[in-house]
Amino acid sequence: MRYKDPNGLFVDLQFKEQIEAQHAKHVLAIPIYNNQIVLTHHKIRGIELPGGKVEKNETNKEAVIRELYEETGAKAKCAMFIASYIVHDKIPFDKDVYIVNVEEIFEKNDYLETYGPIIVDNINEVNEEDKSFLLKDKAILTCLERVYELGFLK
Repeated sequence: MRYKDPNGLFVDLQFKEQIEAQHAKHVLAIPIYNNQIVLTHHKIRGIELPGGKVEKNETNKEAVIRELYEETGAKAKCAMFIASYIVHDKIPFDKDVYIVNVEEIFEKNDYLETYGPIIVDNINEVNEEDKSFLLKDKAILTCLERVYELGFLK
């Protein structure tokens, strides 16, 4: 799927069952806990799905599990790759997307750049003005739709 984002940049989104080559420098988690979605409240951007940068010597799957824990305190039971997308800017920006089944959520003293977890039945429960631009992004919303289509959320 190809579309133009609000900044006029082309975005390519592809659903896949497995990573063909680990090239994305960023990851995004769609965490599911007791049939609910685990979001995080970023201190600057607002409410969004957890994710971030892949660190040196780290696989993308390891990165998504780490980012999820850092931003929400959620311990992953398993993570399944479902999609990748690339934003065609001067320096292209790519991201791998994972469905993550959450085993448990721990309270932490520090969630780094976030205020911690927010658990919702549906992202429509989040006020529009509280949503990060990422939670309004067509690629991310399409990935969320895919999670429902695959039966991971009801």
